[in-house]
Amino acid sequence: MATEVKPSTRERLLQAAATLTYRDGVGIGVEALCKAAGVSKRSLYQLFESKDELLAASLGERASAFTAGLLPAADYGRSPRERILHVFGQLEEQAGAPDFQGCRYLAAQIELKDQSHPASQVAHRVKENLTAFFRAEAERGGASHPDLLARQLSLIFDGASARAGIGADNPTGLVTPTVTTLLDAAGMH
Repeated sequence: MATEVKPSTRERLLQAAATLTYRDGVGIGVEALCKAAGVSKRSLYQLFESKDELLAASLGERASAFTAGLLPAADYGRSPRERILHVFGQLEEQAGAPDFQGCRYLAAQIELKDQSHPASQVAHRVKENLTAFFRAEAERGGASHPDLLARQLSLIFDGASARAGIGADNPTGLVTPTVTTLLDAAGMH
């Protein structure tokens, strides 16, 4: 008979922070976080210096899942162009989910506005890593201006994610042709 492993207090807080901040924003109160996690404020402050530290840890915990959900596997065996298009195909697929509210990392940066906030710093690193992926693939694919192309791709990613997240647009059928045009213009193969 298998015994069910109960999530630790820390895991419950991280999960509550991830769920509530994605749904309601980073301004969610400590009481709501503790209630959702089923823990006391005392427990929260024993594990984390502040709500800010909890938010940063929650974003950090989800970074590898965010990356794994977007980037092709290292042994993907496709061209740099196909690897970039894979990311936007994943974005289109994720944006089709009924609970999609955009990129949690972009949302955190926009809401916090303070670049020195611990959660903003985590979000910034995650977004920089995505741009670095685009830059590396652009270089491998022979793009004429890999840094510019990487920045343009990040702009499209964030814009499509934000517009889909607020229900203003559906990126399906819009993002891939836009990215393809940029890749063609940059001489990507």
